[in-house]
Amino acid sequence: MSETSVLQEKARARTDISTRANPFDKATVFGFQLQGWRKLWLVVGLIVAIGLPLIVPDFTVFQLTQAMIYAMAIQGLNLLTGYNGQFSLGHSAFYAIGAYTAAIMMDSFDASYVWTLPVAGIISLVVGFLFGFPALRLEGLHLALATFALAIATPQLLKWKPIEDWTGGVQGIFVFKPDPPFGLPISQDQWLYYFSFAVLLILFVCAWNIVRGRTGRALIAIRDNPLSAKSMGINTSLYKSLAFGVSALYTGVAGALGAIVVGFVAPDSFTFLLAVSFLVGLVVGGVASIWGPIIGGIFVLFIPNISEGVQGLLSGLFGWVGVNITWLIYGVFLILVVYFMPSGFAGLWRWATGRLMKLPSRF
Repeated sequence: MSETSVLQEKARARTDISTRANPFDKATVFGFQLQGWRKLWLVVGLIVAIGLPLIVPDFTVFQLTQAMIYAMAIQGLNLLTGYNGQFSLGHSAFYAIGAYTAAIMMDSFDASYVWTLPVAGIISLVVGFLFGFPALRLEGLHLALATFALAIATPQLLKWKPIEDWTGGVQGIFVFKPDPPFGLPISQDQWLYYFSFAVLLILFVCAWNIVRGRTGRALIAIRDNPLSAKSMGINTSLYKSLAFGVSALYTGVAGALGAIVVGFVAPDSFTFLLAVSFLVGLVVGGVASIWGPIIGGIFVLFIPNISEGVQGLLSGLFGWVGVNITWLIYGVFLILVVYFMPSGFAGLWRWATGRLMKLPSRF
């Protein structure tokens, strides 16, 4: 058998695996099938997510909404990096495109905030798809450098004087937060939470379908072995560009929601640090995991705040007044997570589930 035939057989085995029945679904934990536990946790999670905004302060609701928005952006990066193997450091640019599309539509054209999401997604998809074509010749570190250049250039482009009338230049654009529709007796922050939660569910269900379908199998085959995928008839160039486009679409929709929720956009809000934060969220949540970006979004938003709290505590105990060690504490948190959970929270969940399945059912 030739080397090409061997590669084809290996790639076919990988791509067909998602069509087979998952043996873990029939496994039992404490006497109940794992699939039943998943449904139970899904129902519990939905109940908690729906009820939480009604019992916590509005500022916490605002933070949770931002965490969901980050989760959407991280999911977009997950489809590109986790499932297709293309490394990107430039997703802050797509986030900025979505945010400015929403802000300009609402500020200059008095458009409804609802319609800004699909427009922002489509524009981001086109930009991502077009960027993906020239990036086809690049892989690994070279692709990372190209996307890095995109992240660095975007804030400067938004300050460019010829388009300052549209972007607001360094001063940015203010956006009014929408009121709850139909006279609902909830605050603006609560309504935006539920609106963002609905969008998150739609995007995550679509991502789940993409990954489990023919497109997802093609993306995974390209990630695992591009040569064998191409020999099987997969149009690797098209799928790589589509992966960039769909990934940018997710991030652009997240950016549009971010502009609506925060009520303000400015070039300095979309620096390279934001792109790195998305990558951190992807690694912490778990690469190539559908629900991992939710954990990643929570980590990206809340751990810096927790780090500031720890700094305040240490300053009070040891008198470290005027010494800013917030990012040092954040780095310690990140190192601990990567060291003890190298596969992220999704990997930890799989490990814990595997351990529980080995316990006797009578327990």
